Amino acid sequence: MEETNELLEKLSANSLINEIAFQQNAIVSKQIIKKPNGNVTLFAFDKDESLTEHTTPFDALVYIVDGIMKITIGGKPFEVKAGEILLMPANVPHGLKAEVPTKMLLTMIK
Repeated sequence: MEETNELLEKLSANSLINEIAFQQNAIVSKQIIKKPNGNVTLFAFDKDESLTEHTTPFDALVYIVDGIMKITIGGKPFEVKAGEILLMPANVPHGLKAEVPTKMLLTMIK
């Protein structure tokens, strides 16, 4: 119970936009939580920064915190804007490119 009380004292509500900063010509990431069954990572992409097409063995949910991300899944392009989510299915090729400086929350469930 003491460990739980210590954990509760450290908790606070935070704005995702303020949790990570952009860096020029770079992608910055900050792991929010990592567990055996999945993880949540916050990213900040400068304009035109991208992740080349790849696959993952797990479903991933993208939430755009700020900006606009072009996401291609299985060859189909999507323009995902702030406040929108998109599911990237496991084992389907996908790539991402920031149309403007963009902050993105990625939740991967194993």
